[in-house]
Amino acid sequence: MKKPVKSQKTLAAFPGHLLLLGAGKMGGAMLDGWLARGLKPKNVIVLDPMAGKPIKALAKRGLLLNPKPGPKSKAEATAIMIAVKPQMAPEAVPPLGLYVGKSTLVVSIMAGRTIGFLEANLPPGTAIVRAMPNTPAAIGRGITVAVPNAKVSARQRKLTTDLLAATGTVEWVKDESLIDAVTATSGSGPAYVFLLVEAMTKAAIAAGLPADLAGRLARETVAGSGELLHRSDLDAATLRQNVTSPGGTTAAALAVLMAPSGFDDLLTKAIAAATNRSRELAG
Repeated sequence: MKKPVKSQKTLAAFPGHLLLLGAGKMGGAMLDGWLARGLKPKNVIVLDPMAGKPIKALAKRGLLLNPKPGPKSKAEATAIMIAVKPQMAPEAVPPLGLYVGKSTLVVSIMAGRTIGFLEANLPPGTAIVRAMPNTPAAIGRGITVAVPNAKVSARQRKLTTDLLAATGTVEWVKDESLIDAVTATSGSGPAYVFLLVEAMTKAAIAAGLPADLAGRLARETVAGSGELLHRSDLDAATLRQNVTSPGGTTAAALAVLMAPSGFDDLLTKAIAAATNRSRELAG
């Protein structure tokens, strides 16, 4: 079994300011993770007209919330995290130029907005990372895939990893076109898992179980299996085989799920459909 990872204070010595554009569910989860890793509120600038009570409480501890544009508010940020909805990007991204200097790192977790879009709406030569997280980031168990533009230095890449690791695991790719498949796999993936729980619940009810018990069994089985997978050094195929006795009940079920046009085929088609849709949305 894997050993639990100890909490890291990787952001305790963060230099300058970290600007967060958008403090909704994902942006808020990022901020919580940064603070847990030692980032001080006085090092944070948040731009969000709808900021909630937790952000306003942090403002009393030194966080700078929605500073008014102008010469006095101009401050080069060490890093900027863009966490607004992609449809807000054309209006929200260009004003960030006020905070972009020669050494500023910009990280975007907006779905569908390409590096090309960001380069066109930020000052020339800006170091940009496009990243795709997923919703388990809200509990520190997400996974994020990142891709840099040519201006990102080794130091900025490490800083990006430190920022994104506050909500889970971080992976890097060199080819931005892979982000569409990432979106379809890990970005949309939590919905597939939740659908599995729904389907298991319905199937259990059809097999005769009371609805409330069926729901609990499906939910806890998927949650527990995910935790076992997370902690185990074994791959998913081996864990599956360990549960499957020849000629037993699990083998009977898997014979249906693994048949041609079964679970594997459906999921392959689903991820292909999501990948294609991601490409369409990105233009």
